[in-house]
Amino acid sequence: MIHCDNLVKIYKIADLEVVALQGLDLQVQAGEVMAIIGNSGSGKSTLLNMLGGLDRPSAGRLIVDGQDLLNMSEKDLIRYKRETVGFVWQNNARNLIPYLSALQNVELPMLLQGKRRRERARELLEAVGLGHRQHNRLHQLSGGEQQRVAIAIALANRPRLLLADEPTGSVDTNMANQILDLFRHLSHTLGLTVVIVTHDPLLAKKVDRVVAIRDGKTSSELVRRKTGASAEEGVGEDAASEEDSHVEYAVLDQAGRVQIPAGFLESIGARQSNKVQVTLEEGKIVLLPPKSR
Repeated sequence: MIHCDNLVKIYKIADLEVVALQGLDLQVQAGEVMAIIGNSGSGKSTLLNMLGGLDRPSAGRLIVDGQDLLNMSEKDLIRYKRETVGFVWQNNARNLIPYLSALQNVELPMLLQGKRRRERARELLEAVGLGHRQHNRLHQLSGGEQQRVAIAIALANRPRLLLADEPTGSVDTNMANQILDLFRHLSHTLGLTVVIVTHDPLLAKKVDRVVAIRDGKTSSELVRRKTGASAEEGVGEDAASEEDSHVEYAVLDQAGRVQIPAGFLESIGARQSNKVQVTLEEGKIVLLPPKSR
Protein backbone atom coordinates (compact mmCIF):
# COMPACT_ATOMS: atom_id res chain seq x y z
CA MET A 1 0.00 0.00 0.00
CA ILE A 2 2.82 2.45 0.92
CA HIS A 3 6.34 2.49 -0.49
CA CYS A 4 8.75 5.19 0.73
CA ASP A 5 12.21 5.04 -0.80
CA ASN A 6 14.97 7.41 0.38
CA LEU A 7 12.36 10.06 1.14
CA VAL A 8 13.64 13.61 1.72
CA LYS A 9 11.74 16.71 2.80
CA ILE A 10 13.42 20.11 3.08
CA TYR A 11 11.53 23.19 4.24
CA LYS A 12 12.90 26.56 3.16
CA ILE A 13 12.20 29.63 5.28
CA ALA A 14 13.92 32.72 3.86
CA ASP A 15 17.59 31.68 3.69
CA LEU A 16 17.17 28.88 6.22
CA GLU A 17 16.75 25.23 5.23
CA VAL A 18 15.30 22.67 7.64
CA VAL A 19 15.66 18.99 6.77
CA ALA A 20 12.60 17.22 8.19
CA LEU A 21 13.17 13.84 6.50
CA GLN A 22 16.60 12.68 5.37
CA GLY A 23 16.43 9.44 3.44
CA LEU A 24 13.49 7.66 5.09
CA ASP A 25 12.57 4.16 3.89
CA LEU A 26 9.23 2.54 4.78
CA GLN A 27 6.99 -0.24 3.51
CA VAL A 28 3.38 -0.71 4.65
CA GLN A 29 1.32 -3.69 3.51
CA ALA A 30 -2.34 -3.43 2.53
CA GLY A 31 -4.62 -4.10 5.50
CA GLU A 32 -1.88 -3.45 8.06
CA VAL A 33 -2.47 -1.43 11.23
CA MET A 34 0.74 0.35 12.17
CA ALA A 35 1.90 3.20 14.38
CA ILE A 36 4.65 5.73 13.80
CA ILE A 37 6.30 7.03 16.96
CA GLY A 38 9.08 9.54 17.58
CA ASN A 39 10.04 12.61 19.55
CA SER A 40 8.92 16.10 18.53
CA GLY A 41 10.84 17.13 15.42
CA SER A 42 11.61 13.56 14.38
CA GLY A 43 9.64 13.92 11.12
CA LYS A 44 6.60 11.75 11.87
CA SER A 45 4.00 14.49 11.24
CA THR A 46 5.84 15.53 8.07
CA LEU A 47 5.58 11.95 6.82
CA LEU A 48 1.87 11.80 7.64
CA ASN A 49 1.20 15.04 5.76
CA MET A 50 2.96 13.65 2.68
CA LEU A 51 1.06 10.36 2.85
CA GLY A 52 -2.15 12.40 3.00
CA GLY A 53 -1.23 14.50 -0.03
CA LEU A 54 -1.05 17.68 2.07
CA ASP A 55 2.65 18.15 1.31
CA ARG A 56 5.03 16.89 -1.36
CA PRO A 57 8.45 15.25 -0.92
CA SER A 58 11.57 17.17 -1.92
CA ALA A 59 13.25 14.01 -3.25
CA GLY A 60 12.98 10.24 -3.21
CA ARG A 61 9.98 8.07 -4.07
CA LEU A 62 6.55 7.97 -2.44
CA ILE A 63 4.08 5.48 -3.88
CA VAL A 64 0.66 5.01 -2.22
CA ASP A 65 -1.81 2.49 -3.63
CA GLY A 66 0.16 2.48 -6.89
CA GLN A 67 0.08 6.29 -7.22
CA ASP A 68 3.26 8.38 -7.42
CA LEU A 69 2.69 11.34 -5.09
CA LEU A 70 5.94 13.06 -6.07
CA ASN A 71 4.98 13.44 -9.74
CA MET A 72 1.20 13.64 -9.41
CA SER A 73 -0.67 16.52 -11.07
CA GLU A 74 -2.73 18.89 -8.91
CA LYS A 75 -5.96 17.50 -10.36
CA ASP A 76 -4.94 13.92 -9.56
CA LEU A 77 -3.77 14.99 -6.11
CA ILE A 78 -7.22 16.40 -5.32
CA ARG A 79 -8.81 13.13 -6.46
CA TYR A 80 -6.33 11.19 -4.33
CA LYS A 81 -7.22 13.19 -1.19
CA ARG A 82 -10.94 12.71 -1.84
CA GLU A 83 -10.96 9.03 -2.76
CA THR A 84 -7.85 7.17 -1.58
CA VAL A 85 -7.07 8.59 1.84
CA GLY A 86 -9.08 9.50 4.94
CA PHE A 87 -7.73 11.72 7.75
CA VAL A 88 -8.49 11.76 11.49
CA TRP A 89 -7.00 14.71 13.37
CA GLN A 90 -6.35 15.08 17.08
CA ASN A 91 -8.19 18.41 17.12
CA ASN A 92 -11.88 17.72 16.56
CA ALA A 93 -12.35 21.25 15.20
CA ARG A 94 -10.51 20.09 12.05
CA ASN A 95 -12.88 17.13 11.61
CA LEU A 96 -16.31 18.36 12.63
CA ILE A 97 -18.75 21.21 12.02
CA PRO A 98 -20.38 22.08 15.38
CA TYR A 99 -23.81 23.24 14.14
CA LEU A 100 -24.44 20.00 12.20
CA SER A 101 -25.63 16.72 13.69
CA ALA A 102 -23.38 13.66 13.72
CA LEU A 103 -25.29 12.27 10.73
CA GLN A 104 -24.99 15.51 8.75
CA ASN A 105 -21.24 15.70 9.48
CA VAL A 106 -20.74 12.22 8.04
CA GLU A 107 -22.90 13.04 4.99
CA LEU A 108 -20.94 16.18 4.13
CA PRO A 109 -17.94 14.57 2.33
CA MET A 110 -20.34 12.62 0.12
CA LEU A 111 -22.35 15.78 -0.66
CA LEU A 112 -19.13 17.51 -1.77
CA GLN A 113 -18.78 14.77 -4.39
CA GLY A 114 -22.33 15.34 -5.58
CA LYS A 115 -23.76 12.33 -3.75
CA ARG A 116 -26.41 12.08 -1.09
CA ARG A 117 -26.14 8.83 0.81
CA ARG A 118 -27.91 9.12 4.14
CA GLU A 119 -28.10 5.35 4.51
CA ARG A 120 -24.33 5.09 4.01
CA ALA A 121 -23.82 7.72 6.72
CA ARG A 122 -26.07 5.80 9.10
CA GLU A 123 -24.14 2.58 8.40
CA LEU A 124 -20.85 4.30 9.24
CA LEU A 125 -22.18 5.67 12.52
CA GLU A 126 -23.40 2.18 13.37
CA ALA A 127 -19.95 0.82 12.52
CA VAL A 128 -18.31 3.17 15.05
CA GLY A 129 -20.96 2.45 17.69
CA LEU A 130 -22.89 5.71 17.42
CA GLY A 131 -26.05 4.75 15.58
CA HIS A 132 -28.10 5.88 18.59
CA ARG A 133 -26.43 9.33 18.57
CA GLN A 134 -26.81 10.21 14.89
CA HIS A 135 -29.07 13.23 15.48
CA ASN A 136 -27.00 14.74 18.31
CA ARG A 137 -24.89 17.83 17.76
CA LEU A 138 -21.29 18.09 18.94
CA HIS A 139 -21.97 19.76 22.30
CA GLN A 140 -24.14 16.75 23.15
CA LEU A 141 -21.31 14.26 22.51
CA SER A 142 -18.31 13.36 24.67
CA GLY A 143 -14.76 13.81 23.38
CA GLY A 144 -14.51 10.11 22.60
CA GLU A 145 -17.84 10.14 20.75
CA GLN A 146 -16.73 13.14 18.71
CA GLN A 147 -13.58 11.27 17.72
CA ARG A 148 -15.70 8.31 16.61
CA VAL A 149 -17.77 10.67 14.42
CA ALA A 150 -14.49 11.94 12.96
CA ILE A 151 -13.50 8.36 12.09
CA ALA A 152 -16.87 7.82 10.37
CA ILE A 153 -16.31 11.02 8.35
CA ALA A 154 -12.86 9.82 7.30
CA LEU A 155 -14.45 6.61 5.98
CA ALA A 156 -17.32 8.33 4.13
CA ASN A 157 -15.81 8.06 0.64
CA ARG A 158 -14.50 4.51 1.09
CA PRO A 159 -10.76 5.29 1.34
CA ARG A 160 -8.23 2.48 1.21
CA LEU A 161 -5.83 4.28 3.59
CA LEU A 162 -6.76 5.85 6.93
CA LEU A 163 -4.29 8.28 8.52
CA ALA A 164 -4.70 9.28 12.17
CA ASP A 165 -2.67 12.08 13.80
CA GLU A 166 -2.59 11.58 17.60
CA PRO A 167 -6.20 10.26 17.55
CA THR A 168 -6.14 9.38 21.26
CA GLY A 169 -4.37 12.50 22.50
CA SER A 170 -7.50 14.25 23.80
CA VAL A 171 -9.30 11.29 25.43
CA ASP A 172 -8.74 9.22 28.56
CA THR A 173 -7.00 5.82 28.61
CA ASN A 174 -10.20 3.79 28.51
CA MET A 175 -11.57 5.67 25.49
CA ALA A 176 -8.13 5.55 23.81
CA ASN A 177 -8.20 1.76 24.06
CA GLN A 178 -11.69 1.68 22.56
CA ILE A 179 -10.64 3.88 19.64
CA LEU A 180 -7.57 1.73 18.91
CA ASP A 181 -9.69 -1.43 19.08
CA LEU A 182 -12.06 0.24 16.61
CA PHE A 183 -9.18 0.87 14.17
CA ARG A 184 -8.23 -2.81 14.30
CA HIS A 185 -11.85 -3.87 13.83
CA LEU A 186 -12.29 -1.57 10.81
CA SER A 187 -9.06 -2.83 9.26
CA HIS A 188 -10.20 -6.42 9.74
CA THR A 189 -13.73 -5.92 8.39
CA LEU A 190 -13.08 -3.37 5.61
CA GLY A 191 -9.56 -4.34 4.54
CA LEU A 192 -8.45 -0.85 5.53
CA THR A 193 -4.79 0.13 5.92
CA VAL A 194 -4.35 2.28 9.04
CA VAL A 195 -1.33 4.47 9.87
CA ILE A 196 -1.36 6.19 13.27
CA VAL A 197 1.11 8.88 14.32
CA THR A 198 1.56 9.09 18.06
CA HIS A 199 4.01 9.83 20.86
CA ASP A 200 2.71 6.88 22.91
CA PRO A 201 4.96 3.77 22.68
CA LEU A 202 2.28 1.70 24.47
CA LEU A 203 0.42 1.54 21.15
CA ALA A 204 2.57 -1.53 20.45
CA LYS A 205 -0.05 -3.50 22.35
CA LYS A 206 -2.76 -2.58 19.83
CA VAL A 207 -1.17 -2.56 16.37
CA ASP A 208 0.59 -4.98 14.03
CA ARG A 209 3.78 -2.93 13.80
CA VAL A 210 5.38 0.13 15.40
CA VAL A 211 7.93 2.13 13.41
CA ALA A 212 10.17 4.55 15.29
CA ILE A 213 11.49 7.60 13.44
CA ARG A 214 14.58 9.41 14.68
CA ASP A 215 16.27 12.39 13.00
CA GLY A 216 14.17 12.02 9.87
CA LYS A 217 14.94 8.32 9.32
CA THR A 218 13.33 5.02 10.22
CA SER A 219 15.36 3.77 13.19
CA SER A 220 13.62 0.66 14.53
CA GLU A 221 10.46 -1.43 14.32
CA LEU A 222 8.37 -3.49 16.71
CA VAL A 223 6.61 -6.28 14.83
CA ARG A 224 3.82 -8.41 16.28
CA ARG A 225 4.63 -12.11 16.34
CA LYS A 226 2.20 -14.25 14.36
CA THR A 227 0.26 -16.61 16.64
CA GLY A 228 -2.58 -19.03 16.20
CA ALA A 229 -5.01 -16.58 17.81
CA SER A 230 -6.93 -14.16 15.67
CA ALA A 231 -6.10 -10.48 15.71
CA GLU A 232 -9.26 -9.76 17.63
CA GLU A 233 -8.59 -12.19 20.48
CA GLY A 234 -7.03 -10.99 23.72
CA VAL A 235 -7.18 -7.30 22.86
CA GLY A 236 -6.68 -5.31 26.03
CA GLU A 237 -6.92 -8.37 28.27
CA ASP A 238 -3.31 -9.19 29.10
CA ALA A 239 -0.90 -6.29 28.71
CA ALA A 240 2.16 -8.36 29.62
CA SER A 241 1.52 -11.05 27.02
CA GLU A 242 0.75 -8.38 24.39
CA GLU A 243 4.11 -6.70 25.04
CA ASP A 244 5.89 -10.07 24.87
CA SER A 245 4.30 -10.76 21.47
CA HIS A 246 6.45 -8.20 19.68
CA VAL A 247 9.99 -8.44 18.30
CA GLU A 248 12.16 -5.31 17.91
CA TYR A 249 14.15 -4.80 14.71
CA ALA A 250 16.71 -2.16 13.79
CA VAL A 251 16.25 -0.87 10.24
CA LEU A 252 18.99 -0.94 7.62
CA ASP A 253 19.02 1.89 5.07
CA GLN A 254 20.20 1.44 1.49
CA ALA A 255 23.82 2.11 2.49
CA GLY A 256 23.71 -0.54 5.20
CA ARG A 257 23.57 1.98 8.04
CA VAL A 258 21.60 1.14 11.16
CA GLN A 259 20.35 3.17 14.12
CA ILE A 260 20.67 1.23 17.37
CA PRO A 261 17.88 1.99 19.89
CA ALA A 262 19.20 4.38 22.53
CA GLY A 263 18.17 2.10 25.39
CA PHE A 264 20.33 -0.72 24.00
CA LEU A 265 23.40 1.52 23.80
CA GLU A 266 22.83 2.81 27.31
CA SER A 267 22.56 -0.74 28.66
CA ILE A 268 26.13 -1.56 27.50
CA GLY A 269 27.51 1.84 28.52
CA ALA A 270 28.12 2.98 24.94
CA ARG A 271 26.29 6.33 25.09
CA GLN A 272 29.34 8.19 26.35
CA SER A 273 31.24 7.64 23.10
CA ASN A 274 30.59 7.94 19.38
CA LYS A 275 32.17 4.52 18.76
CA VAL A 276 31.35 0.89 19.49
CA GLN A 277 33.36 -2.26 18.89
CA VAL A 278 31.95 -4.45 16.13
CA THR A 279 32.79 -8.14 16.05
CA LEU A 280 31.47 -11.19 14.22
CA GLU A 281 30.90 -14.16 16.51
CA GLU A 282 29.36 -17.42 15.28
CA GLY A 283 27.38 -15.72 12.55
CA LYS A 284 26.21 -12.86 14.79
CA ILE A 285 27.19 -9.19 14.67
CA VAL A 286 28.07 -8.16 18.23
CA LEU A 287 28.37 -4.55 19.43
CA LEU A 288 30.52 -3.84 22.47
CA PRO A 289 31.39 -0.58 24.27
CA PRO A 290 34.78 0.86 23.33
CA LYS A 291 37.71 -0.35 25.40
CA SER A 292 39.06 2.17 27.87
CA ARG A 293 42.54 3.33 26.94
